[in-house]
Amino acid sequence: MNQFRNTVIRAGLEALYFSRAHHLLRPIFAGVGAIFMLHHVRAGRDAAFQPNRHLEITPEFLRSMLSHLRTQGIDIVTMDEVHQRLTERHFARRFACFTLDDGYRDNRDFALPVLREFDAPCTVYVASDFAEGSGRLWWIALEMVIAKASRIDVEIGGTAVHLDTTTAAAKQAAFDRLHTWLRGLPGEFDVQREMTALCKRHGIDEAAICPSLCMSWDELKTFADDPLISIGAHTITHCNLAQQTEANATHEMATSRARIEGVLQRQILHLAYPYGDRIAAGAREFALARASGFKTAVTTRPGMVFPENARHLTALPRVSLNGNYQDARILPVLTSGAATAMWNGFRRVDAA
Repeated sequence: MNQFRNTVIRAGLEALYFSRAHHLLRPIFAGVGAIFMLHHVRAGRDAAFQPNRHLEITPEFLRSMLSHLRTQGIDIVTMDEVHQRLTERHFARRFACFTLDDGYRDNRDFALPVLREFDAPCTVYVASDFAEGSGRLWWIALEMVIAKASRIDVEIGGTAVHLDTTTAAAKQAAFDRLHTWLRGLPGEFDVQREMTALCKRHGIDEAAICPSLCMSWDELKTFADDPLISIGAHTITHCNLAQQTEANATHEMATSRARIEGVLQRQILHLAYPYGDRIAAGAREFALARASGFKTAVTTRPGMVFPENARHLTALPRVSLNGNYQDARILPVLTSGAATAMWNGFRRVDAA
């Protein structure tokens, strides 16, 4: 299903490019700017099975996007300036803002040098448990389990399920099924329980994944001192906030902020919702983020930023720089707003 979805999206992006429809739609749907969403920035890998490929782009693709924006005369700004422009209605020039979720070490090692080439600021949203080294990046653990296994035996909904994982295609199908199942479990402890069992069964050191990929507090202190870097909050555990009680969701937001402020000794005023889609962040979470003192909060709902978003500062959309579509031809399509407009049924704001 994911492969089919990726094929449809790619076809849509290419149709917009070759038809030049994005030129016609830009004046209507480009908005006043865009907040770009990234996760990993690192060299591409050759492995046939890469189910999390969408979460990583190469430094070269990031460089292409930054060059495109500079050529177009688009300002590259901080989240503070996004907030200021929206609240003060300063829309004379279009803007772009770069955000990176989770706090991966490759953000420092590969993204930052490219950002420096263009004097481009960015905001990195940190999950405090990831910085502690105790977080659980279950989607990466799941990829590692399936990559190693030739068969996965698991109980789903009380039924024993046996999944073939002998080929890259079979591994992808197994990943899609298990990922959907895990995302649908009632809470993060359920996900952790199932992933811990899978990792133990297949010899994956789950506890080693987080410190191997994410910056520690000491690394973040140095990283955050760079004038191009701003730090935001991404909860404590990277949980699905919509599945939490109101008290737990508030704790995840507020305590994450307090921990980061305590270590880095700077105000944390911006939040990114983990997962950030409709089933992870909605009206309740938007209100809780406001009540927790965040100036802005970003979702993963696709969309450009319009003046109307000033009324929904804790429900801001983003444009994904997706590792499945690293083609410089699509950059004008992404910045035109045509692709996100079509995805949203030509609605300008989706904040419900």
